[in-house]
Amino acid sequence: MIPDYQSLMLPLLKLLSDKQEHKYRDLIEKLAVEFQLTDAERKELLASGNQAFFDNRVAWAKTYLKKAGLLDSPKRATYVITDLGLQTLAKNPPFINAKYLRQFPSFLEFQNASRNTNDTEEELIPDLPNEQTPEEHLDKAYQRIRKSLASELLNKVVDLSPTFFERLVVELLVKMGYGGSIKDAGKAIGKSGDEGIDGTIKEDKLGLDVIYIQAKRWKPGNVVGRPELHKFVGALAGQGAKKGIFITTSNFTKDALDYTPKNETKIVLINGEQLAQLMIDHNLGCTTQQTYELKKLDSDYFGEE
Repeated sequence: MIPDYQSLMLPLLKLLSDKQEHKYRDLIEKLAVEFQLTDAERKELLASGNQAFFDNRVAWAKTYLKKAGLLDSPKRATYVITDLGLQTLAKNPPFINAKYLRQFPSFLEFQNASRNTNDTEEELIPDLPNEQTPEEHLDKAYQRIRKSLASELLNKVVDLSPTFFERLVVELLVKMGYGGSIKDAGKAIGKSGDEGIDGTIKEDKLGLDVIYIQAKRWKPGNVVGRPELHKFVGALAGQGAKKGIFITTSNFTKDALDYTPKNETKIVLINGEQLAQLMIDHNLGCTTQQTYELKKLDSDYFGEE
């Protein structure tokens, strides 16, 4: 289990108790070993995909300790314990957290400044719950907003006319890099049915291969079962095709998800939730309301010459 950032404060300070300078990356690796993190836990990323959960939590533990004056950074990406840090460890505290750090004037100054100004980079840090870093709060809020939008999109898609749904699927596949252009892809799609579309689309702009498409505009609860996939594989065989995409606005049964054709046919299954997420990823049926840029210190700019 990945420890929260406050649980990392005391172990991090103890790693520096030898009074030697330590590279920041080495400290992260030693803490990962100490907490016996698995490779999967080490690689688990924030929703932004820009940083690992564990690395992010170590970074905030380090920030808090530095603000309290318990450690210092004599040069880029290198840390050392301060005299105050050594004095703190000599008291053998059972833990160190944000509440504990409030005994240090420099941390109180940082905390008060954060609360009384709206242009401080770390404004909301001191009031966060114990378990989450600022980035994790942003991630959770982002995921909630995204999930709500996906639900709205899917409700809209289910109510679309067959013609509009056909166009939506074509546009999505083209935005994902299939079919070349909207014009080419539109020609490639076959006749539309009452509940979806069936046809072929070029795999790439050069048309080196084709992909067979089946889309079911079904309401939630009307799930796609294994028999539907059998029919799809049969249709692929009849077309001499080896690749297919089966899209549904509902979901697939477990038997359908477990189904693997015995021949060389490859099928990708996309359910309603995935369809909505792909629409968000490729800006189809939704628009950007607000953009926030998360910035960090440019260490290279302030690096030693």
